[in-house]
Amino acid sequence: MSWLKRLFGMEKPQNAQVNPEPQSVPQAVTTAAPAATKSIPPERVGLNGEYDQSGLAKRVALAFDQDDQLDDVDTLWVAQTSGTVVLKGKVPSQDILNKMVSVAQSVSGATGVDTAQVTIG
Repeated sequence: MSWLKRLFGMEKPQNAQVNPEPQSVPQAVTTAAPAATKSIPPERVGLNGEYDQSGLAKRVALAFDQDDQLDDVDTLWVAQTSGTVVLKGKVPSQDILNKMVSVAQSVSGATGVDTAQVTIG
């Protein structure tokens, strides 16, 4: 089972990207100002550039799915707190954890990776 399927109950959407270009979000239009757009915070960019509250965690899960060395470790979960990727659970080795941290840090919007809740063994 893929990371996206196990963690978020979804198949990989068509054209999903780990680091998509964020879409513009229209703001309320007033008569005094022209239509303005607001950019999406990097940690809230979804798999296709749309706004997604869990966008960073989903993109990290997609990055894990795309890395041949990271089979779905079904005892590990991915979450986010703002720009911090939070890994929770158990991994088989320190090498796997190091690889996961490296992959998570490469995802745009990730400001850090918290592994305090991960055990090895």
